Amino acid sequence: MRLTIKTRVNASLEQVKAGFTQDLFLSLNPPFPPVKLLQFDGCIKGDKVALELNFLFFKQQWVSDIAEDSETADAWHFVDIGTRLPFFLKTWQHHHGVRRKDKGSLIIDDITYTTGTLLTDLLLYPALLGQFLYRKPVYKRIFK
Repeated sequence: MRLTIKTRVNASLEQVKAGFTQDLFLSLNPPFPPVKLLQFDGCIKGDKVALELNFLFFKQQWVSDIAEDSETADAWHFVDIGTRLPFFLKTWQHHHGVRRKDKGSLIIDDITYTTGTLLTDLLLYPALLGQFLYRKPVYKRIFK
């Protein structure tokens, strides 16, 4: 299943790239489930991000490896691939892209995931959509 969210911000490509920090990562997490950051190496190939999701009655670890990153004069991106996922996900790939636009940048969250069945992929979609729509005002506030 694929989910893509685009957010236009009033900051340069360079400012957005510099702002992709641990603090931004923590700001992008919605209130539920609460997230405990276990490791944040950064956004370049070979880095790792690990967190613990607290679903009240149980906790799940999520570990992603940064598998790719690149930069051109007009774009920057990196890709995280889930290597240890919550039980309800089988695969996860998140392409984080930033493109230079007139008087700002376009941040693109492009996610591909599977749960194991099309039915559960579809059932999870609204929750993931909500999680990533939550990021839009955060991006706009931080990158103004």
